[in-house]
Amino acid sequence: MTDLSRRAALGLAAAAAAVAPAARAGTVDAPHAALDRPLTRIAWGSCANQDKDQPIWEAVLDAKPDLFVFLGDNIYADTRDPAVMARKYATLAAKPGFKRLRDSVPLIAIWDDHDFGENDAGGDYPMKDESRRQFCDFWGEPANSVRRARDGVYAAYVFGPDGRRVQIILPDLRWNRTPLLSKTFKGGYKAWAVARGLTGQLTPGPYDRNPDLDATMIGEPQWAWLHEQLQQPADLRILGSSLQVLADFAGWESWINYANDHQRLFDTIRRTGAERLFCISGDTHYAEVSTLSNNTPYPIWDFTSSGLTEVWPVTPPNALRVSPVLRERNFGLIEIDWSAPAPRVTVQIRDEKGAVRITQALDAADLKIG
Repeated sequence: MTDLSRRAALGLAAAAAAVAPAARAGTVDAPHAALDRPLTRIAWGSCANQDKDQPIWEAVLDAKPDLFVFLGDNIYADTRDPAVMARKYATLAAKPGFKRLRDSVPLIAIWDDHDFGENDAGGDYPMKDESRRQFCDFWGEPANSVRRARDGVYAAYVFGPDGRRVQIILPDLRWNRTPLLSKTFKGGYKAWAVARGLTGQLTPGPYDRNPDLDATMIGEPQWAWLHEQLQQPADLRILGSSLQVLADFAGWESWINYANDHQRLFDTIRRTGAERLFCISGDTHYAEVSTLSNNTPYPIWDFTSSGLTEVWPVTPPNALRVSPVLRERNFGLIEIDWSAPAPRVTVQIRDEKGAVRITQALDAADLKIG
């Protein structure tokens, strides 16, 4: 390990310790800093409005996760005023359930649009440097963290010893994202939907697929970084995306809005030989499971959990959905069984009382190229 990598590894460990003192986390930007025990229970969630009650933390704590992954909309900032954003982070920090979680469970995080700053915001959002500063301050990134300096807050972590090593990759889908391609509705989308009585029902959404090969979700520097991360050694890989990876309906935000990047993700997994990978995602305000086996290196799974406080009655079409849709407050839980040569994984979606509402078993041996 180089001196630079060693310093970066120490910085990541300090960041994790600042969030949850029991954590020692490493990033594959600085290889092989790791927890000294394997992860067996990983919880995740998204969409937590700081101004609402958050009773779900009791169920999360009862699940006894080794790690919690925040997948974005961790606050609803929706502002260009730094003082307003700071107050909203302070409101979340003061939530009793969140405080108990932060004191007892290691946490890692990525942002989505509302904690980036504005609804559906992308690379042209003018306050993104300030948003990054506040995000990094809140989640305990040290002053020399690479997340404070590069083109986005993307990060990759490695947990566990050799043979039971879990890699978690958190791309930044906001910092470099080119503008969304909007559909054309006479009088604007909202007026069009209201005139047809579609508000609160299944609606087509305001966005379309962008066929422009130069349109991007993450930008070239992050693609180079992702290519490097997917070549790092791991026994299980989790891609934590703030937006759905597989859902094939482009009316609302998801990877499918950017046709080139959507296919490029699968191509990158194939070209790097990154096996044993599955996806977790958020954003939607409902939970579901999707899978895709056509034109992918192996079956790709996407487990969506949303939201911790937010619920949306609308369920857009998704031809790749293989589960019921849960329109209640929820969080996700990944259980890993390391007893076999390839880990066996059970992914659950639990409601705010802790009841298992959706479950899916995976054998990592099946997530193999060829």
